[in-house]
Amino acid sequence: MKKRNKKRDFLTVLDFSQEEVQTLIERAFEIKTGYKDELIEYPLRGKTVGLIFEKQSTRTRISFEVAAFQLGGHSIYLSPEKIQMSRGEGIRETARVLSRYVDCLVIRTFEHRTIEEWARYATIPVINGLTDTHHPCQILSDLLTIYEKKGKIQDLTVAYIGDGNNIAHSLIEGSALMGIRLRVATPPGFEPLEEIVKKSLDIAKASNGSIEILTDPEYAVIDADVVYTDTWISMGQEEESERRKRSFKRYQVNMKLMERAREDAIIMHCLPAHIGEEITEDMIDSPQSVIFDQAENRLHMQKALLIMLLR
Repeated sequence: MKKRNKKRDFLTVLDFSQEEVQTLIERAFEIKTGYKDELIEYPLRGKTVGLIFEKQSTRTRISFEVAAFQLGGHSIYLSPEKIQMSRGEGIRETARVLSRYVDCLVIRTFEHRTIEEWARYATIPVINGLTDTHHPCQILSDLLTIYEKKGKIQDLTVAYIGDGNNIAHSLIEGSALMGIRLRVATPPGFEPLEEIVKKSLDIAKASNGSIEILTDPEYAVIDADVVYTDTWISMGQEEESERRKRSFKRYQVNMKLMERAREDAIIMHCLPAHIGEEITEDMIDSPQSVIFDQAENRLHMQKALLIMLLR
């Protein structure tokens, strides 16, 4: 069995302290901009990252695979249908076996308790590549993007317009931790989970941040530094498509809405986007949009995260 130090997992943003998140942001920025080249001189040489994805992925899977390769490591994509889990082998046994082979696991699954089970039985770091409740890797990259474009994280106003989904949950936690003034505007009945909001409100008090849960998107974006949106229909919600489109009709990021934000406000979307629903085409392509920088930053943040957990 591999001899290891005590491992750390990354299942939610709150698994890290404010100082650790700030360090990750600064390290990822340095990697992207070429400062401190020693940070990227193959620190993952001889390391293997396993990826088990029960849901489709573009940015998360590719950014982790490329990050591992560019850091001198290797990745293995393990489809659940192609390993013995498809024949009934449990997480407990699979996690123990894979811990003898690879150095880290990135898991994309449905229920959050599933990834918690992976972390409980694996003796190597487990990274949340997305669950129905949290998407912490995305939010770390988003914080990097805000830092890159605004030069700071604290004392900014971020407006999130749309569904109270996994992105909203992790953004709430990240904003509370890092001292951001966050306004979340959702239609009635689509609010983020109460327990996540309540816990984050307590954390925000210590960081001088704030969390507001609203129903009025026009109020939410007033003087916002960042306007963030996401799809109205997440994976697994396709049967609710028409109902959701009706409920979210007012919650579109468009030119009229952006006129209420600060003149230098940036527009963010974690992608994939449904143009004409949560965002208009002219907003995706506008000078205010940083959406594709945001997507690129997944790669740089995954590198910083892997270095932190595997070194």
